[in-house]
Amino acid sequence: MSSLADFQNEIYLRGLGDVVPELPTDLTRLEALAERRLSAAAFGYVAGAAGSEATARANREAFDRWRIVPRMLRDVAARDLSVRVLGTPMPAPVALAPVGVQSIFHPDGERAAARAAAATGLPYVLSTASSFSIEEVAQANGDGPRWYQLYWPKDRELAVSFLERAAAAGYTALVVTLDTFALAWRPRDLDQAYLPFLRGIGVANYFSDPVFQKAVGGPVTEANRDAAILHWAANFGNPSLTWDDLVFLREHWHGPIALKGIQHPDDARRAVDAGMDGVIVSNHGGRQIDGAVASLDALPPVVEAVRDQAEVLFDSGVRTGGDIAKALALGAKAVLVGRPFVYGLALGGEAGVTHVLRCLLAELDLTLMLSGHARVADLGPALLVSA
Repeated sequence: MSSLADFQNEIYLRGLGDVVPELPTDLTRLEALAERRLSAAAFGYVAGAAGSEATARANREAFDRWRIVPRMLRDVAARDLSVRVLGTPMPAPVALAPVGVQSIFHPDGERAAARAAAATGLPYVLSTASSFSIEEVAQANGDGPRWYQLYWPKDRELAVSFLERAAAAGYTALVVTLDTFALAWRPRDLDQAYLPFLRGIGVANYFSDPVFQKAVGGPVTEANRDAAILHWAANFGNPSLTWDDLVFLREHWHGPIALKGIQHPDDARRAVDAGMDGVIVSNHGGRQIDGAVASLDALPPVVEAVRDQAEVLFDSGVRTGGDIAKALALGAKAVLVGRPFVYGLALGGEAGVTHVLRCLLAELDLTLMLSGHARVADLGPALLVSA
């Protein structure tokens, strides 16, 4: 019986023919390699965070505060990492986080990442801020599972159009990002005076949308491109949204909905009260507030608040299979991975993303096995001790 951990055997067997992996299997090394490959602006956009980047550092430090305690003689010969999250069957509790403007990292951008996700059976979460349209990425993703992430615009008619297009293109769950109704103070981007959207990158879903086109006088061309970018800027975020507005989402989206950016247990309870299917504990990888709570530290209180009334997902700071196991042990149903797959995309396109995903899945499988667990459902706080 094959397992996700078999990827390491493939690597060793290729080594008999003097073939070694093109990219490191220690995924924490990818960032430095990507920095050499990418422009300063592109690298700063993916690697950077808000302010002094204290929150991004806190995300990683939070993982180091927990240590795995392995148990022995538990029959872990056969393992099952499969789960069902937001109505989606998954071979492992891992999804590709919504990351925008991926064409600045590789020309094929989101299409390459979506193909890699489909090849591994993991959900691909498409950002509203994609370099390619909802429909183009769906075509690249083929029969793979896919969710749509909404940056909720001011224009309600445009929001409805996004949701209708996503549903028609086979996106089965909706991820609504709550923490980015305005862009944070991000020095790496500011020092380069670089915001890709103002250069017409990451706005494909807007420019291809019939509601958006109607507002700017027709299809976006060189003649009205500047006006279209200004219209995007005027509509991108909506700081006036409240919990009452979630009714609007339920009226226009008929599949599962997860709210991304939840950090406080009271907000998690309000999401449950509003009938949401899931919450994603996330601080946007440290990109929105400098000095904010580490996402992993926020996870247990949210899990306690939600209990079994909604599914709790997690992102921010995940770099290894061990990190994923720790988040699952602290109560997450699944984990979203962002920067590592983007670095893989920058270094190797679709093959680079596939490499990152297979490394993560193999390491997660091995972590479960070597710690004495055959199923992700068996993971719990007893796996960990505080360091």
